[in-house]
Amino acid sequence: MKLLFSEQNSDYENYQFPYAIWAIPEAGETPADIFNAGFLPSSRNLDRFYLCRQVRVNLAKFKPSSENRRILRKGAGIDVKLVPRDKYDYTPERRQFFKTYADIKFGKDVMSFERLDALFASPIISHLLVFTDARTGGEVGVATLYLEGKSLAFYYYAFYDLNYYARNLGMFMMTSAAALFAERGCRQLYLGTCYSDNALYKTQFAGAEFFNGFRWSDDLEELKFIIRRDQKELRQHLLETEAYRDGFYKGDLEKIASASAFRVKAG
Repeated sequence: MKLLFSEQNSDYENYQFPYAIWAIPEAGETPADIFNAGFLPSSRNLDRFYLCRQVRVNLAKFKPSSENRRILRKGAGIDVKLVPRDKYDYTPERRQFFKTYADIKFGKDVMSFERLDALFASPIISHLLVFTDARTGGEVGVATLYLEGKSLAFYYYAFYDLNYYARNLGMFMMTSAAALFAERGCRQLYLGTCYSDNALYKTQFAGAEFFNGFRWSDDLEELKFIIRRDQKELRQHLLETEAYRDGFYKGDLEKIASASAFRVKAG
């Protein structure tokens, strides 16, 4: 992959010079290679990715916890089916259902009909998980996915009937995805970014790990430390912070560097 470093706001007084880091796939690379390096898609055409603090589940380590099983029990009677995108009928009724959900959850017209249509026509959706209430036969939720063989499943946007809130339908859908893809032998389930306490629900699966900027870490206390740190006025980069280096890497910068997957070769 080629890396591009795009400048963001600087803080010269504290010698902080941030960059947004993009990855551009090269010939022979697949999206799974880019995801594995810590990047998520910033283009629905899968031709540009951004480095971020994201969460994935190593499905080889996944085993439903008591909380996972409780969520699955609350969704009893809701069936799930994996459907290739080209077999899914994007009807006007479904389109309106997705738009109504997006307006409530994200804000009015944050996701316009044009944006919604582009999403469902783009390569970033290869499959959908369709959830149906077995009692009524009604479709109550859809999760959009990008799948690449057994290498990865990327759980992207989820849309669901908010009348099923008491049954924790949103969490049921994500938990069902983890169980389904673990059963199918998929290696990784990617769940998106985690920059606040509100996103920590993505870590409630055995095998959860996050990308910390230089490696995948399964230390969730490390993740919580970084989130708490974000809530303060910062005058140092993370790796300049002694409490972080000492608390999680014994102050050993060489250990941190050796864990990094990124290399620049001479020439």
